Amino acid sequence: MKCENCTKKECSKKQKNDDKQNTSVDPLSTNDENEEKNEFHKLAGAKIFLSDCLACDNCVTSEEGVRIFQQNQKELFRILNLNKKCDTSKHKVLAVSICTQSLPYFAAKFNLCVNDAAKRLCGFLKSLGVHYVFDTTIAADFSILESQKEFVQRYRQRNQEEHALPMFASACPGWIRYAERVLTNPVTPHICTAKSPQQIMGSLVKGYFARQQNLSPDKIFHIIVAPCYDKKLEALREDFYTPLYNSQDVDCVLTSGEIVQIMEQKNISMKEVAEAAVDSLFGEIKEEDVVRHDGRRSDGYLEHIFKHAAKELFDMDVQEITYKILKNKDFQEVTLEKDGETVLRFAAAYGFRNIQNMVLKLKKGKFLYHFVEVLACPGGCLNGKGQAQTEDGKPDKVLLSQMEEVYAAIPVRLPETSLHVQKLYQDWLEGMDSKKVQETLHTKYCAVNQTASSMDIKW
Repeated sequence: MKCENCTKKECSKKQKNDDKQNTSVDPLSTNDENEEKNEFHKLAGAKIFLSDCLACDNCVTSEEGVRIFQQNQKELFRILNLNKKCDTSKHKVLAVSICTQSLPYFAAKFNLCVNDAAKRLCGFLKSLGVHYVFDTTIAADFSILESQKEFVQRYRQRNQEEHALPMFASACPGWIRYAERVLTNPVTPHICTAKSPQQIMGSLVKGYFARQQNLSPDKIFHIIVAPCYDKKLEALREDFYTPLYNSQDVDCVLTSGEIVQIMEQKNISMKEVAEAAVDSLFGEIKEEDVVRHDGRRSDGYLEHIFKHAAKELFDMDVQEITYKILKNKDFQEVTLEKDGETVLRFAAAYGFRNIQNMVLKLKKGKFLYHFVEVLACPGGCLNGKGQAQTEDGKPDKVLLSQMEEVYAAIPVRLPETSLHVQKLYQDWLEGMDSKKVQETLHTKYCAVNQTASSMDIKW
């Protein structure tokens, strides 16, 4: 049986609807002998489904579906329980990295300023038994810097390389899965090779931080707190796995809403939690106030790459960017004019309807853009389905508006100005243009054999 967005016989969206009655919370077990049902299992073993059909269920294999469902609160509880047992050989260092776009959700939901929200969220996680809580901003710094460099290289090679331009952003896992599994070869060569902030954070925690702590990567259990469910899918990618240690760079992704569920099941409010400073990757140093990148509801790839390219390619300093709304507010463009000529044309395309229109123009040879910031969620990352939803699954417009206000008020820090990033390029990556940079901060997106046609999908 098909749903309106699916081209195969069975569909995860239909299964989600059919299984809603099975998402009740498991009661706390009173059996002392069953250690797996202690206080950490107060929360349900409810199945977690991708909140939005990425295009059709071809995008998720049955094996991937099982592994996605396993990324839920029980994984956190399982590690916490292992760390309580006497067998220290099974203990794990539990590290949680929080996406910047998740923090406005906690701030708006609990009526806190974003810095207080970050510290109280850190305090809550550490009260559960988490050892380290990190902010992913430094990972986004690397991703943006590498994307900037790649765009300039592609632009300069545009007359020699067939697929140099346009360049598509690579930070959104929903978009990447759709491109690889449905759109395939006409699109994948155009995707930026820079890893997403989530996966760079995985490399930082399981690579740099593990070595600093004299830990094997498999001794760290790394959780990401993110705005959307699609990040769970990204964590499963084979190119983000280290066979030598049988270790994923990211072991589990929990959405912001799933963290709130844990709080609710424990009858804890963020306002009741003691504050704790957010950790850094650099020993005893603690993170200061929350910062973000340019961009209204995402990590701001478009704005950073646009300003960098204007300076590098045309020696023009762009201070402010003016967006021109096209068909809708989720499809906007930015242009750079020099001597009466348009020398750069960028676009932001959010949501699958805009993505499909963009791809149709590319296939027809009518594509005018040099770079597109592509995000699967309408409204951008703040509107991820793992945090900005009402109980009936609809967008919470009031909460989203509050989140946007919180996010806009966060100070902007340019990635080029981060001293920690500069230090890591030298100490960890052996220079900005080294082979290790390519191995650690980049990957390759390839077409995967697909039976469904992207044009069969109803939008």
